Amino acid sequence: MSFNVALSGLNAANTDLATLSNNIANANTVGFKGSRAEFGDFYRESSFDLSATNSGFGVRVDRIAQQFAQGTINNTGKSLDLAISGDGFFTMSDKGTRVYTRAGAFSTDRNGYVVSSGGARLQVYPPSGTSGTFNTAAPVDLHISGSTNPPAASKAITASVNLPASAAVPTTTPFSASDASSYNKTTSLTVYDSLGTPHTASLYYAKTATAGEWTLHTTVDGTEVGTGTAVSFDTSGTLTSPASGQITLNPLTLPNGSAPLALTLDVADSTQYGDSFTVGTLSQDGYAAGELSGLTITDAGVVQARYSNGQLTPLGQIMMTLFPDQQGLQQLGSATWAETFVSGQPIAGTAGSANFGAVQSGALEASNVDLTEQLVNMMTAQRNYQANSQVISTADEMLQTIMNLR
Repeated sequence: MSFNVALSGLNAANTDLATLSNNIANANTVGFKGSRAEFGDFYRESSFDLSATNSGFGVRVDRIAQQFAQGTINNTGKSLDLAISGDGFFTMSDKGTRVYTRAGAFSTDRNGYVVSSGGARLQVYPPSGTSGTFNTAAPVDLHISGSTNPPAASKAITASVNLPASAAVPTTTPFSASDASSYNKTTSLTVYDSLGTPHTASLYYAKTATAGEWTLHTTVDGTEVGTGTAVSFDTSGTLTSPASGQITLNPLTLPNGSAPLALTLDVADSTQYGDSFTVGTLSQDGYAAGELSGLTITDAGVVQARYSNGQLTPLGQIMMTLFPDQQGLQQLGSATWAETFVSGQPIAGTAGSANFGAVQSGALEASNVDLTEQLVNMMTAQRNYQANSQVISTADEMLQTIMNLR
């Protein structure tokens, strides 16, 4: 019996060494989680083997327990390198089968899908219209398109200026954009038509003979839109007309085949103070067509395409998954896992919500293996192996003594 007991000890020590060896071999594997061999003792189950006389029948490996402690997060600077700070897994589709990983070294394949090193596609929740929300009921493969971001025509111009209260009435009438003596002050900005073509919109302010009143003229590429709008201020310099601060201009037909340019001016915050002309705000809401220039991924896992025209378009929100029992997950290799009956049903969510960790872009989670700890444990396993070998050697000597009796 001593031979069998010692042999079980040898097998257990060998399994322990194999587990430690695998941990050490993967000390530099991104997203790798180390394992620990856990053992249990053997006792013969019989009504004749009372506890006072049962010496035990060796050791067995109860399980190889995965250790899901957080690994060190290292910055890489690559936008598609993702790390999870906290609990949760990235969710991927491997040819239609759900798999899970902590290794966020993603890249794009030739079709524009974001994939792991093994080719599994990263899952995201798609945008729900233009509301800034995402459809968490129907995750999809994250796809990055290289197509041009379409332009948007300018619709609103916000112009907050201060007009000098001491200004004199222009000496020349009627107004002409080419004659500086027919107006007092001017400012301009770029607007865009429906094709994304830029145009120069200029605002001209001309003082009238009525106290506190100005005429605002608007031109696009030198062509006046309408005939000017009266803008009035009270004795405290606050805008009184138009009461809403909104000026709707007549649509302007452009010669390039775009839709007519229909602009609204917002001058609600304009004032008439002092004797200086200042521009506080001058902006518009249109933009030209843009090419993909990069990606931005927030801590909440929202993936946004960044275009050369300054626009950010949401592509989806990364789908995260938790499990009631992580120890029950099946290891698939390449730092990926699969759901099992033991792990329990997956719990889907998003980064930063409930019990889910945050997503960090431009970083990777390193292996959680502590080499110093593994080397110390390896020496312990080696001593166990040697001790069990010595038991076999001693039992063999005892057997030889019995065999030599005459």
